[in-house]
Amino acid sequence: MEDRVILVDENDHETGSMEKMEAHVLGRLHRAFSVFIFNSKGQLLLQQRALDKYHSGGRWTNTCCSHPRTGEDTEQAAHRRLYEEMGMRCKLKHAFSFIYEAIVNETLIEHEYDHVYFGESDELPGINTAEVAAFTYMQLDELKQDIAGHPEKYTEWLKICLGKVTACRDKKEQ
Repeated sequence: MEDRVILVDENDHETGSMEKMEAHVLGRLHRAFSVFIFNSKGQLLLQQRALDKYHSGGRWTNTCCSHPRTGEDTEQAAHRRLYEEMGMRCKLKHAFSFIYEAIVNETLIEHEYDHVYFGESDELPGINTAEVAAFTYMQLDELKQDIAGHPEKYTEWLKICLGKVTACRDKKEQ
């Protein structure tokens, strides 16, 4: 089965679909999601992408992220992918959405309308080693400091959205 993404406009209205790699080569705006799971200590569960991923292999990122399939609800896709990558199930809540564009290597561009979901769980992940090399938990302040000192260790989308994630979490705690 061909791996396709849902093309969207700046308001997240579907405009068609395209083969995933082609959309990334051309930098076409498409729908995506990112999941951020926090434990009861407020630590974010990070994953290190598998070393042989088609881009950003070996880099640390949020708990999981991907693209919904054609006809698939974005929240359902987030639950599906959280289980496929991390072996976890938990309640997810839509936190915010944003558009970003980032060059991830010499030939690929991420241009995504990203739906961000938060969840809480103390369950330890059972990682899918085809997708994930390792995992760790980190406080957001510690993560921001490490990104500032070692930006090459992290995915572009994590660096772009971390401020929004922090602001959303801070607002929730007030």
